[in-house]
Amino acid sequence: MEFFCYHRDRPGSMALRYELAEEHWSYMDGYAAQMIARGPTFTAGDTPTGSVHILDLPDPAAARAFAFDEPNYQAGAYRDVMLRRWRNMLGRTMWDFPGGRTGGDRYLVLGLGSGRAADLDAPPDRDELIAYGPLLSDDGATWLGTAVLIRAPDPDTARAVLPPDRYAAIEVHDWAFGGRP
Repeated sequence: MEFFCYHRDRPGSMALRYELAEEHWSYMDGYAAQMIARGPTFTAGDTPTGSVHILDLPDPAAARAFAFDEPNYQAGAYRDVMLRRWRNMLGRTMWDFPGGRTGGDRYLVLGLGSGRAADLDAPPDRDELIAYGPLLSDDGATWLGTAVLIRAPDPDTARAVLPPDRYAAIEVHDWAFGGRP
């Protein structure tokens, strides 16, 4: 089962995150084989605002353990966690993205669901998609939205990957390929 996990930073927690960096990296190293994508989100000024992890785990209990045992979460660096089942519509990891790790701006686009399921299939033009899939309930039966990692020239172009009339809200966050430096 695939899961989307987005830890959002608590304001003023940057010093704590720096202090726990090695503990965070070591924790993530233990999940390296299960990672589909990972990386931090930022403000336009490059201040970290959160951490995205998309993983293949055995069940919702394992996903909750991953999310809530994470060292930054345990220490109070995060204000909240979005944890949802996810379906990998591209069938690859971020490391398989043909565009590579560098060049161009990258974004996390979250479409928060409202009503009938939308965007259950990846768009036909996949060249700039790093990861794409629906956000689902724990049992996988209810559509809750869509999560996309995309390379785009600007936030508005990234946002356009999801039709606004099909979502209650669409968030766009600057994002970077993650992993141990």
